[in-house]
Amino acid sequence: MAASLIAFVPSRDLVKARAFYVDVVGLTFVSEDPFAVVVSSRGVTVRIANVSTVDSFTPYPFTILGWSVEDIAARVGELAKKGVSFQRYDGMKQDDLGIWSSPSGALVAWFADPDGNVLSLTQNP
Repeated sequence: MAASLIAFVPSRDLVKARAFYVDVVGLTFVSEDPFAVVVSSRGVTVRIANVSTVDSFTPYPFTILGWSVEDIAARVGELAKKGVSFQRYDGMKQDDLGIWSSPSGALVAWFADPDGNVLSLTQNP
């Protein structure tokens, strides 16, 4: 489809979400209203939607948003310095930084936002 992509991320606390995605991850703040915080990641709109009234909200146990990066070790280090913890998964051989080497040669690291949504960084071979 020849249209601009908008990504959606659920959040129960827009104040914490905005601080995380803007101050920690480094996305560009665009706008905020009672329904969502809107940020931009290199021109892609990410709408962090307010789901505080959804009683059954449970974050998915898999990646819902990710970034392709040039130097994953450097990015993991930058985020770790800002307090981000990288997730470890049983059965996946991850290095000391939490980076997994996939069979294709891609390197992947996972972390969570304040709502428990799983995010990832990927460095392609």
